[in-house]
Amino acid sequence: MNITLRHKFKFNAVQTLSLGFAIVILIGGILLSLPISSQSGTATNFIDSLFTSTTAVCVTGLVTLDTGTHWNYFGKTVIMILIQVGGLGFMSFATLLAILIGKKITLKERLVMQEAMNTFGIQGLVKMVRYILIFTFSVEGLGALLYSTQFIPEFGLAKGIYYSVFHSVSAFCNAGIDLLGDFRSLTIYYNNSVIILTTAALIIIGGLGFTVWMEIYNFKGIKKLSFHSKMVILITTVLVFGGAILMFLFEFNNPGTMRGMNLKDKLVNSFFASVTPRTAGFNSISTADMTPAGKLLTIILMFIGGSSGSTSGGIKTTTFGILIFTLISTVKGREDTEVFKRRVSKETVYKSFAIFSIALALVLSVTMVLSITEVSAPFEYLLYEATSAFGTVGLTLGLTPKLSLIGKMLIILTMYLGRVGPLTVAVAITKVKKKQNYKYPEDKILVG
Repeated sequence: MNITLRHKFKFNAVQTLSLGFAIVILIGGILLSLPISSQSGTATNFIDSLFTSTTAVCVTGLVTLDTGTHWNYFGKTVIMILIQVGGLGFMSFATLLAILIGKKITLKERLVMQEAMNTFGIQGLVKMVRYILIFTFSVEGLGALLYSTQFIPEFGLAKGIYYSVFHSVSAFCNAGIDLLGDFRSLTIYYNNSVIILTTAALIIIGGLGFTVWMEIYNFKGIKKLSFHSKMVILITTVLVFGGAILMFLFEFNNPGTMRGMNLKDKLVNSFFASVTPRTAGFNSISTADMTPAGKLLTIILMFIGGSSGSTSGGIKTTTFGILIFTLISTVKGREDTEVFKRRVSKETVYKSFAIFSIALALVLSVTMVLSITEVSAPFEYLLYEATSAFGTVGLTLGLTPKLSLIGKMLIILTMYLGRVGPLTVAVAITKVKKKQNYKYPEDKILVG
């Protein structure tokens, strides 16, 4: 009977990953609900605490309570730790602990690490985890140093250092949670190029993915880069700079956002407005006052998100790239998806379409339910909120603090699914089926 029970409750890699994130979120929610976490010294509503824990672990940035004013330093530190764990993945920290105590990493643990980091194999994973941790803390340290040149003169030494570290971790992990108070994000620093560009750089670095940065670090020429890295760099460049140009055109003369800025600030804030929807959640201009075109562009960028194996969410740049190049190849009459004189496997193409379809269905379903629970909110607010939660972005048009109980629970679930991954969750809750040794006869159907 014991053998039967053990077999029944044996988790595979994706199930372990999904459950691990859920446990970390629950622990964070419990800690944040305690009186020792709030400024007032009283217990915080558990749903709001769980919401904050979810947004931190899922590195989203949507908050129902103002982070800068509601939580004390203990609560803020808990949030920062949750952001770090969520950004890198709890398996990275479990591996770090195992390395420190000299514990051997088992095959099962390596398989979970492979799923968590979205790599092609398990070879060299432990070495990669060491690289990831060193790289992360180094980049975050540099970011904190740059922030400190602005925050220390404004807030004093101790508070300035704390703010610098917190915002560097939040930016690199693409969380978008800030301590500046009153839900202002970085709008008060729209003309501070050091803070805006430092944040943008941390977001981009965190959103490219650790595999890509490992190849960039060992760069030996464009031809030596892997197909994955080339795709990530290409799509990221097009989205960031293409989005910045469009955002500049859309918001250039908008009195609610950029009309009153000088040309330099308009360029910097247009660039930042294109970078931050890549699942970061910071904003330097008012999102609610953006033009309809600017809001729609932001929704599209939030849905795409960052890159696989990074700290960001969304359907990922590589998935978007495969979809675009499949469309181009189909129009050209090609049998296969072709990129950089390479052929993409049918399995990868099918997986990309599955991820896109599941993600789109999730966003539309959440928007539909929110339209029932949040009856007073405009449709664009609902779609924006649902996309932001799925893409683990954190941008909002002001709806988050006004969500109903059901709305909060729905967004919590959406953030979780967006971080763990729609396809991962789908696989985690279904049994793996054996490969079929037969094929059905082919037939024809009219499409289009």
